[in-house]
Amino acid sequence: MSLRHALLSLLTVEPMTGYDLYKVFESSVGHVWHAPDSQIYPELKRMESEGLVTGEDIPWGQRGKKRQYTITEEGVAHFRGWISTPLEYARTRDPAHLKAAYLEWADPEAAREQMRGHIAHHQALLRQWQERIYELEHDTNPMLTKRLKITPPEKHEATIAYKHFTYEGLIARAEAEIRWATRGLELIDRLNS
Repeated sequence: MSLRHALLSLLTVEPMTGYDLYKVFESSVGHVWHAPDSQIYPELKRMESEGLVTGEDIPWGQRGKKRQYTITEEGVAHFRGWISTPLEYARTRDPAHLKAAYLEWADPEAAREQMRGHIAHHQALLRQWQERIYELEHDTNPMLTKRLKITPPEKHEATIAYKHFTYEGLIARAEAEIRWATRGLELIDRLNS
């Protein structure tokens, strides 16, 4: 997935300024694709120059202006094409598991701290994904509410089900990493007792 596809997915809901996209990004697709605002704004300019979005200056405050972006028909076609193309998987880069392969070089307490940090990180992600599931099940997700307003009623079930499916996968991944790091702690203790 690329940043542009994440941005296009959001712009299928409604026109947004770069700032609005950044805010929504963090609480929506940012769960599966991280990008700082320093990447979002240049990508919006590229997308505009390629005709995937149009930009319009709108008033902001008493004297200022913001650029609001709207997805074009070409942008929608590009997004549909991307969604319909099989994913090409990138080769793995996993520093946590790489380090784990060489923990015999670490001080046992440092190795434990790495595993505890891994557990804490994935517990935080787990809570985040569980909150998203709760929002989906209780109709409290603002972006989903907006998306459903512009989605034909016969597609509502699919729209919600695919989001739910995504978060279930993220939950399963977080739970697996927590179990793995917990086993790592047990292994460190056994090998250093």
